[in-house]
Amino acid sequence: MAQVKIYGIREHLKPIQHKLSDIIHSCIVEAFKYPADKKFHRFFPMEQEDFYYAPGRTAAYTILEISIFEGRSTASKKELIRLLFERIRDGVGISPEDLEITIFETPTASWGIRGLPGDELQLNYNVNI
Repeated sequence: MAQVKIYGIREHLKPIQHKLSDIIHSCIVEAFKYPADKKFHRFFPMEQEDFYYAPGRTAAYTILEISIFEGRSTASKKELIRLLFERIRDGVGISPEDLEITIFETPTASWGIRGLPGDELQLNYNVNI
């Protein structure tokens, strides 16, 4: 499972939302060998006055929070981060300086999906990669 939250300034985020979602998903599919039909993204376009960030960032500053089942290797998480920085820069023009990524891992038993605890689900993909 991968749930993604994307935060950014409304005027910058809304015009690129669909393309950015496709890019993020392609990275997750590749790095985590994730099924292409499982896409769970939520966008949080914010007003400029509600989004604080450090000097040196621009209006393109974007935060990605990715929640996943625990079990992926450090190598696969680093690959995801590398792919995101590269493809987001090339695809929608957000520089690595304007992009921050956090991966949150939780035990499968801490998820509830389709009426079951996550550790009781029959998955059609491998988490331990």
